[in-house]
Amino acid sequence: MENTGTLIQTNDLKKIYYTDEIETTALAGVNLEVKNGEFVAIMGPSGCGKSTLLNILGLLDNPSHGEFYFSDQEISQFSERKRADLRKENIGFVFQSFNLIDELTVFENIELPLIYLKYSASERKKRVEEVMEQMKIMHRRNHFPQQLSGGQQQRVAISRAVVAKPNMILADEPTGNLDSANGQEVMSLLSELNAKGTTVIMVTHSPVDAEYAHRVIHLFDGQIVSENINTRDSTLV
Repeated sequence: MENTGTLIQTNDLKKIYYTDEIETTALAGVNLEVKNGEFVAIMGPSGCGKSTLLNILGLLDNPSHGEFYFSDQEISQFSERKRADLRKENIGFVFQSFNLIDELTVFENIELPLIYLKYSASERKKRVEEVMEQMKIMHRRNHFPQQLSGGQQQRVAISRAVVAKPNMILADEPTGNLDSANGQEVMSLLSELNAKGTTVIMVTHSPVDAEYAHRVIHLFDGQIVSENINTRDSTLV
């Protein structure tokens, strides 16, 4: 498949859940293409399939049907082990609830992905300090999550997501637990990372946050019902 500029492509992607003889269709034939370096927002009402789609794009789940290409590899039926290896090397995650480990310092939280990827201690220190400088949280390196504001915690979460220099960041309601000022800061950080070449796919309910994306995709009942290109500058501050 010749898609030199394409990071993700799905063809007729479906996800069906079965429980006690009840069949629930979460995705009903999604055709999606995301180019390297794009910033895409996914919007839609609760229960429309946004989180299911994000889980599949993040290699956390397999589709029930359809093709899923990631960097030209068809991976729809990869084993959990193969998905995990691909995920660790290529994808960073940012969640609404931060998902930091309370018992670890800021430095240690950010360092975790590099430990999983078996980087040396010296390389881990170098990379973590670089990203802390970039995110302006070096002065918090020895603090614990509970000693930080919500905005600072999300900065740590973004630092952890990008420290291994992934091809793509998946953000699930990244400003959902933040006030508007901190939310704008987080969106500006994601825009800056995208401007440097990182692909960003974000699920959001916020029309304000969606304006930072290049393209907004609207889901309804497990299907893409519309999409639009943003004309507003996506490097907003």
